[in-house]
Amino acid sequence: MIQYEVKGGKPLHGTVTISGAKNAAVAMLPATLLVDGVCRIENVPDISDVRLLLEILADMGARIQRLGRNTLQIDCSHVHNTTAPIELVRRIRASYYLIGVELGRFGHARVAMPGGCNFGVRPIDQHIKGFAALGANVEQADGYVCADAPEGGLQGGHVYLDIVSVGATMNILLAAVLSNGMTVIENCAKEPHIVDLANFLNAMGAKISGAGTDVIKVRGVKSLRGGFYSIIPDQIEAGTYMTAAAAVGGSVLIENVIPKHLDCITAKLREMGVRVTEYDDSIRVESTRRLRRANVKTMPYPGFPTDMQPQIAVCMALAEGTSIITEGIYDNRFRYTGELSRMGANIQVESKTAVIDGVDRLYGCEVRACDLRAGAAMVIAAMAADGLSTIEDAHYIERGYEDIIGKLTALGAQIRRVEVKERHKEVQSVG
Repeated sequence: MIQYEVKGGKPLHGTVTISGAKNAAVAMLPATLLVDGVCRIENVPDISDVRLLLEILADMGARIQRLGRNTLQIDCSHVHNTTAPIELVRRIRASYYLIGVELGRFGHARVAMPGGCNFGVRPIDQHIKGFAALGANVEQADGYVCADAPEGGLQGGHVYLDIVSVGATMNILLAAVLSNGMTVIENCAKEPHIVDLANFLNAMGAKISGAGTDVIKVRGVKSLRGGFYSIIPDQIEAGTYMTAAAAVGGSVLIENVIPKHLDCITAKLREMGVRVTEYDDSIRVESTRRLRRANVKTMPYPGFPTDMQPQIAVCMALAEGTSIITEGIYDNRFRYTGELSRMGANIQVESKTAVIDGVDRLYGCEVRACDLRAGAAMVIAAMAADGLSTIEDAHYIERGYEDIIGKLTALGAQIRRVEVKERHKEVQSVG
């Protein structure tokens, strides 16, 4: 079991460099199965979700070379169709992209139901609806999703998503790339990592237009060739360090970002009294006084991201006045509020709304990371709190944050990673 020990109360100062986008990488890596050739991908985040996907691809026969910490060369030309190991698939939500790529390449797929963070029911019915529109027969049985394309392969079709779904948009896109004819996907999600996936596929020879809008059109091609691509910076990692600087105080320069992707986060922090200065590919966040109250409703991009909801809640917990968060995406993403309350936060949750009365300070104690983004929120709260905090189940945090200990230590945080084995604590890395 992984724990983080954090001594709070020290402002953050310095520079942090943002890694490649997790949500782009976890779709792009399965997408290499569609490519007949060698893909060289740069700015790949070194996180546990990526390592799991690479293990799955290697088990399927992919030839993978690491040309540096964040550069991969992947050749799936000789991959054999196989069922990915269930023990790996169930540990990562993004494994459902294997359904789309296996359907596209092999004409059939058998993939275990995905795992990942648990913060509410996240069905894949819109994914299945899309595959069916391309002519596939899809069934769920014994914990697996089994899909078969018709004789002659997947056919172009028209899909209208009942809800705006990032995962469904990307999965249908992956399945349609090698189909026969044109596929039209309406009511699409518009997140930056969807555009990045489409750009990656186009760089390999796909014909996709409209990514980043409500309607995406995919003209099926016979094959994809190898090529080179660099993943965009991670919007959520950048937002996490922005909110950390706001809640803990100090001055942090955040490099390797696309400021436009952060507009909604920047606007909310400015509303709360934080000074945010934008440059070409970096942002400086300065916080020297108590934050002001604000209200947030999470929405699909370009609205405020649900993946930033727990982090902004820490800022609100320390702000003057009463703030309100309305969760517009998931049904049960407030489990972390109980952990914040243990630290002295005053939060009342009813259904999909949290009312937060700001307090003067938080206090260090033992808390747990309920999921990836909630874990990041616990780290921010612990850095802002008085005294020592222990964050259990910190492995969730490492699913999406590369070298978070090293990056925070460089900013002046007092944080260390502790591995607990058989009731004995063994220090893994110290900051």
